Amino acid sequence: MTYLPAATRYDTMTYRRTGRSGLKLPAVSLGLWYNFGGVDVFENGRATIHRAFDLGITHFDLANNYGPPYGSAEETFGRILAKDLKPYRDELIISSKAGYDMWPGPYGEWGSRKYLVASCDQSLKRMGLDYVDIFYHHRPDPDTPLEETMGALDFIVRSGRALYVGISTYSPAQTRQAAQILRELGTPCLIHQPRYNMFDRWIEDGLLDVLAEEGIGCIGFSPLAQGILTDKYLQDVPEGSRAAKYENQLHWGDKVTQNRLAKVRRLNEIAQARGQSMAQMAIAWTLRLPTVTSALIGASKVRHVEEAVAATSNLVFSEEELAQIEAILAD
Repeated sequence: MTYLPAATRYDTMTYRRTGRSGLKLPAVSLGLWYNFGGVDVFENGRATIHRAFDLGITHFDLANNYGPPYGSAEETFGRILAKDLKPYRDELIISSKAGYDMWPGPYGEWGSRKYLVASCDQSLKRMGLDYVDIFYHHRPDPDTPLEETMGALDFIVRSGRALYVGISTYSPAQTRQAAQILRELGTPCLIHQPRYNMFDRWIEDGLLDVLAEEGIGCIGFSPLAQGILTDKYLQDVPEGSRAAKYENQLHWGDKVTQNRLAKVRRLNEIAQARGQSMAQMAIAWTLRLPTVTSALIGASKVRHVEEAVAATSNLVFSEEELAQIEAILAD
């Protein structure tokens, strides 16, 4: 059956300008870190992406090693693009990244020109694209000069492989230096992708100031702390959940602790008073700052996308609500 996107797809989604650029991103973007790999059910991923686009999510975020196995999320997205979304390519913002391990040997990770250009070419081939809209360096490389890494990003844009470039997980000082190098090369840094949620607020300690000064957008990933900031764990750790599978130890040091669960229960009371689910309030909270362009969510079910997008209908917090949230998080 031919996919036809909803005619109403732009009616309710909020779009925010990315830094000082001309590019707007949806307040909620969809990341394909999990649930779209070769081990996952293709039709579920397809339905999730369809629904996301129907609801105004135009930005789909990938990386070379998303899967598992590595590369398979891009392959999955490429199949969906070819089957369903190709006529709408100019309505989409598609991003990919390189920086983590991807193939064996000394040229398969980090930030050399050799790795970044080869990785970008591989990503384009897997997705069946002529270009990506945004190409990121995924993490700082301590052993490669920043001039080389930023020079590679500049080359990727000038050669037509990407329209914009960004960085991910760079410190404030690294971000300022990278932005200066890119500006001198003539390819401004469009966006920074850091991790940001109620339990991980490192970007508030200097990075947001740098982004505002440099005119760089911000897209925060893991706004739900891998499910901790939802109603999933309000009672206990359910059998079969990611937390149960990994014995409460998730990526990025996230742990499902009793202290955190107690905080989530109290936060959930504020969310309910706002007419939101815990997840919706957590997403809205990350978007409360003008520097944050978009919240990057993951989704294993269509309803996860629907719930996240519904958060954009109530993004305003009262001073009292923010004070209550701060008190809970600081407790």
